[in-house]
Amino acid sequence: MNTKRLLLGTCLAALALPVAAQEFNLDAIIEAAKAEPPITIYDSTGKIVDMAEAFTAKYGVTATGQKVSANSQLEMIIRENQANNVVGDVALITDAPAALAQLIPQGFVESWLPPDLADKIPAGFQNPLAISTNANVWTYNTEANASCPVKNIWELTEPAWRGKVAFVDPLSKGTYTDWFNQLQTHGDAEMAAAYKAHFGTDLDTSAESATKQWVKAFAANAPLVTDGDDPASEAVGAPGQAAPFFGLMSSAKFRDNEDKGYKLGLCTEITPWVGWTYVKLALISTKTDSPNASKLFVHYILTEEGIAPQVKDGKISTNMDVSIPDDEPSGLAAHLANLFAYDATTGLEDWDARQDWQDFWQMNYSK
Repeated sequence: MNTKRLLLGTCLAALALPVAAQEFNLDAIIEAAKAEPPITIYDSTGKIVDMAEAFTAKYGVTATGQKVSANSQLEMIIRENQANNVVGDVALITDAPAALAQLIPQGFVESWLPPDLADKIPAGFQNPLAISTNANVWTYNTEANASCPVKNIWELTEPAWRGKVAFVDPLSKGTYTDWFNQLQTHGDAEMAAAYKAHFGTDLDTSAESATKQWVKAFAANAPLVTDGDDPASEAVGAPGQAAPFFGLMSSAKFRDNEDKGYKLGLCTEITPWVGWTYVKLALISTKTDSPNASKLFVHYILTEEGIAPQVKDGKISTNMDVSIPDDEPSGLAAHLANLFAYDATTGLEDWDARQDWQDFWQMNYSK
């Protein structure tokens, strides 16, 4: 089975507004885009700056990439639309539950699927359009360890790992609490099985899910809570450490091995999964002054050329013709089938449960 297709087999279509069928002529869109004002694209990665510059050079349509966190994107999109002062014409946003619950139903943004690429994008990622699947992976320091020192996720609840796991603060990044809810909804049996594999006894889930029991115990074990992936990458991968942190972070951080001399390694041995995924949506402001330029950019980032700067970091294009490069630094391509894949059919449930999971984390977290 094609592991990339398996990983991308989640469903967004049931949760979104329909995309209007349109005649498509790329040359006509390019010409129309050249007559429109410049566009700005919001994305949570700094790579968007280079991508926008490359787009401008290719088409002669001026675009500016701006790094904006998913949380900030949500607020900015709503405020700009309400003020009739749109700055962000295209939003590449990783907070799918927020988009499904707030942005699309309120008409702040719309999804557009390039008709000429429809047969290359799995149906579950067409409406609203997801341009990539991104991964957060368990990571260790290869200088201090010959192999991954953790074989089971439940080890991270034990005294040996108290205060030694770097973990992005779930109170600041919604994808983490979404992951908790996804685990409970779609992966709780595997979490319970991992408990039994590690401790040798069945976990009693009659009163509380296996996921909740893991989150509670992990939070109480004083993980190093960071404000993003960069400090997590440093805590795990910085060279010269006698006892480095173990951690969870974006696969994109593995570029730090070359850029900063870090020693990050993908923990391929850990069960039940080496990491988990979330999707990045491409949404166009309903009040943009440059609808053709915005569509052209969406088309561009669905191509191998357009998305190249991000697939180099382990992002997985939803275009089935675009593969992960052989030199992608994390080696994630060989382990796609062992990622816990985001299932957007329950994306609205993730949104509804987000505050509850944040409260649960805060109540159990120990410094």
